[in-house]
Parts: sequence; structure tokens; C-alpha cells
Amino acid sequence: MKRVPILLCALGVFCGPVLGAGSTAGKPNVLIILADDQGWGDLSVNGNTNLATPHVDSLASAGTVFDRFYVCPVCSPTRAELLTGRYHPRSGVFNVTTGGERMDLAEKTIADTFKAAGYATGAFGKWHNGMQYPYHPRGRGFDEFYGFCSGHWGDYFDAPLEHNGRLITGDGFIADDLANHAMRFIEQHRKQPFFCYVPFNLPHTPAQVPDRFFKKFADFTPTMRYREPQREDIVKTRAILAMCENVDWNVGRLLQKLDALKLAENTIVIYFSDNGPNSLRWNGGMKGHKGTVDEGGVRAPFFIRWPGRIPAGAKVSQIAGAIDLLPTLADLAGIPVVSTKPLDGVSLKPLLLGSSQNQNWPDRMIFSHWAGKVSVRTQTHRFVVPNQLFDMVADPGQYQNIAKAQPEVAARLSGAVEKWKKELLTGLGEQNWPFTVGYRELPITQLPARDGIPHGNVRRSSKAPNCSYFINWASADDRITWDIEVATAGKYEAVVYYTCPKADVGSVIELGFNDSRVEATVSAAHDPPLHGQEHDRCPREGESLVKDFKPMRLGVMDLKPGRGELTLRALKVPGKTVMDVRLILLTLLK
Repeated sequence: MKRVPILLCALGVFCGPVLGAGSTAGKPNVLIILADDQGWGDLSVNGNTNLATPHVDSLASAGTVFDRFYVCPVCSPTRAELLTGRYHPRSGVFNVTTGGERMDLAEKTIADTFKAAGYATGAFGKWHNGMQYPYHPRGRGFDEFYGFCSGHWGDYFDAPLEHNGRLITGDGFIADDLANHAMRFIEQHRKQPFFCYVPFNLPHTPAQVPDRFFKKFADFTPTMRYREPQREDIVKTRAILAMCENVDWNVGRLLQKLDALKLAENTIVIYFSDNGPNSLRWNGGMKGHKGTVDEGGVRAPFFIRWPGRIPAGAKVSQIAGAIDLLPTLADLAGIPVVSTKPLDGVSLKPLLLGSSQNQNWPDRMIFSHWAGKVSVRTQTHRFVVPNQLFDMVADPGQYQNIAKAQPEVAARLSGAVEKWKKELLTGLGEQNWPFTVGYRELPITQLPARDGIPHGNVRRSSKAPNCSYFINWASADDRITWDIEVATAGKYEAVVYYTCPKADVGSVIELGFNDSRVEATVSAAHDPPLHGQEHDRCPREGESLVKDFKPMRLGVMDLKPGRGELTLRALKVPGKTVMDVRLILLTLLK
């Protein structure tokens, strides 16, 4: 079997066999751990003495650090770039909810690549790139999925989750539960190569964490502060620090599982975050935060460990990003990328397995975009539209706009941004994709309130759609609709998840799609209290409180293929309201 030259072995880099793509024998496992809304500065390895993150830090000391690693300003675009190796506008991602988080079905994912190479593939956590099959993880190359497909959740304890499309109730604190299922998957597939993706939903708000993590920070006064300390919300900072320590604890559990199963030596482990910090807190003095295209909004921690192959304690100074992970991991594993679309990312393998200081690594640009805001990062500068230029070597905090002092550089980067915008942003958000229903590969379809449209008096329980439900359904003139496309003709069982006070029992409701209708009477009261706030460590910022919704069978619909409006309306309303609605569940029957 062919081996790499002895010179590389002397440098302490990859000295194992170079494996062909035709066999899975000896292939490395892959474990990707993704934090949600964790800033670059939310780790002790990056100098934050407010908290301790020893397990994540160990990945830096036992692996390689990318010092300038860039993601997107918000959640779903970063996930799309990790999955496709392409800038998120190319896949059609333009929003974090109501369907705009979905990737074009023509895209092939990193899971498709590893599955085609014989890997077992599993995802455990916050998906945020589409709920309905084939946008669902099971349609994007993952054999197993446990978690939730929305952008955020309203309560992190015993949360409503799903397992391969089947609705279930989680067990305990959500991050612990996700780690448990990821570890179970690793153990089940320990004798074959696996690709395990663990996108935690912490420290995304609402700020909830078990007592044993929060008690350390309950009265804590941070010594390291946001660069404008008078703007920092200390109460929120305390909660976020506790959540980051919980993530670290779960990272430790995952690493310990690899050790216990003697898999660590042959497992590539990656840890990073999906955007900048979700509040104003210490972040190395950088400008920007979640939602911005400045350095602090898009620079993320990034560590990669592969014992004996990737150098321990090394630091790569070249800029890199989430778009690079698909080609890099495929290259390290020796497997072909199955996507036929051109990738924006490049393989970072030469920087990892060689002496990066001696590499003739080409200059490159990495673009950041969100909600019409665009910036571009080179190795030395960041240009922010419309005309802000910063020397990131001399001025890493972006205090001085040097666009007038260096007009040639500003003009060159401005031109690059305009070309990128014209190529990638033209028509973004104008695609008219319905919500898909009726695939035998995953016969259960969730149509949550998030993806519906309220009419008349009906409104959402909160401004943020992701974990909302519909309220104020008060008359027969009100209705709720979903723009759907049915793929398979057949009979579908229709269920609505609802709440209704005793005084309002008796409404007759109808669910219709094209020429098919079912009717049912709300005959059972179900009026549970709102919950979630009892677990909050600081006031929540837009996430809806939640209720325990009850399934009510509406009947069996005979649906034909095609597109149309799925409409929920009332034929009779004897009380003040009809019901509150969390979701419609359509199940294609055999």
C-alpha cells in the first residue's frame, strides 16, 4: 500500500496509508460539533477567563487551530455552507424561518458524499435547513436524525423533538439529550466508518441551563467585558457563560466516548460555531456580533483533531471558512465529492498536513452576507459595503476606516463585492418553493405554524415564527393556510396539534386541499398552562413561550399530486375562539 514520503513523517504530519476511494477499510470517522451563537471569545482557550472550557480547549492543544475562520452572520446560512461547500445564496438560503432556510434540492451535501463512500451518517441537534422531506435531514444524506428542524425552541427541558420524522418528547436538558443520542450512534457504528454531525442549539436563547451549571455564575461579575462595557447585559452574560460550560461538558462526554471505544485515533473531530456572539460580551475586542458582517459577527473558533495525522498544537494563520469543510474532509478521508456543482470552498489539507508557513498558499477572498449586508475578508483587510476598509493586521478592532487612505485597495475589494453580489444575490429570495408533502421515504410531514400564513384575526404567539403557534382564531372568516405540493397520490391521515379552553369546546373545523375535505368537531378541552419561563435565566428576546399541544385526529384525506393551499378554517364557532394551533401532521398511509 502506497505511503507518503518520509520527509512528511519527519515533520510530524500524516504518516498513515493513503487510502483509495473504493474501500471504507481504514477510513477515518468524522465527528463535527457545532455550537449555536457562541462567539470566538466564549472559550477559555481564546483568553476568556470568565469561564472554563477544558474539553474544547483540549481539541486546540491536541489538534490544529485555524486562527481566522469565517462563518455567516446567522445560523441557517452557515449550516448550508458547511453542508454544501458553497456560499449559502447559491443554495437559495435567504432567511432563518418560514421556508427561507431551505436549500435547493439540486444541492448535494457533505452527508451525501460520506454516505456514498459507505459511511453511516447521523445528525443530532438543530438542523435549521428544512423540515419537510426531502429538505429534511433524511433527504439530505443522513441515515438518522434526532433533534429539531426549526431555528430555535421555546423550552430546553423535555423538549418536543423528532426522531426520523416521528414526534417524541426529549429526555431532560436538550444538549445532554442530543449528546446521549450522538454517543449511542457512535457506539452502534463503532465497527464501520461513521459521519456524526452534532449541531447543538446552545448558547442560543432562550437562556436556559441546568442548575449545576448556572450556580457558578448566578452572582458572578465578569472581569472580561465587551469593548463598550456600559452596553453589556451582565445578567445575560452570566447565563450564556453557563450555557457554554454545558456545551463544553457535553463535548467532553463525546470525546470520552471515542476514548472508551478506542476510536479517538481514527476519528477526525471538528469544533466550531455558526456565527458571532448573540449578545454584547467579551469577544477579543472585535467589532460586531451575531447578524453583522464585521469581524466579530463572522469569525468563529475552529479546532480540528486527528491524532497522529494532524499536528498537535499547530496554528494556521491563513483565512478559511465553513465553505471549506466539505472539500477538506472528503480530501482527508480520501473519498470523492459527489456534488457536480462547483464548490466555493477549497481543501485545507495542504495547510493541515504540511508546514503551513512554507506553503505557497494563494491569496483568497471570503465573502460574508446577510440581509443585504456584505463584506469581504482577505488575509490582511476587511471591506464592508458601502465603503469601509479596515487593515485587520494593524487595526483588528476595526476602529479606523482607511478607504480614503488606500483607495486602490478599497476599489479592488469593492469591485469584487459588486461582482459577487451580482452573481449570487440576484433573485435571492424570489424563488417560490412550496412546502413538500407525501414522500414514501419519510411519510410523516410536519406543517408547523412557522410555515403557515394567518388570515383574518389569526396571529402568531410571538414575532419570531420559529417556535410560534397560532392564536386568536375567533371566527368563521378566519383561516390558516399552508402552500404545499403533494408528491404522491394517496390517503393521508390528518392530525392537528391544538389547545382549547373548556368554554370554547364545540367548534367544527375543516381541513381542505383542492377538492379533498375533512371535518371534525373540537369535542375535548385541552387548556394547559404556558411554560418555559420557569427555566429562563434572563428575560427572553422574542422566543415564544410554549404549551403542551394535544393531537386531534381530523380524518383521512384523499390527496392527488399537485400544488395548492392547504386550508384550515372553522364552519361553526360557538365560543370566543376555535383553538390555538401548533402544527398539522399529514401521514401518507400505506
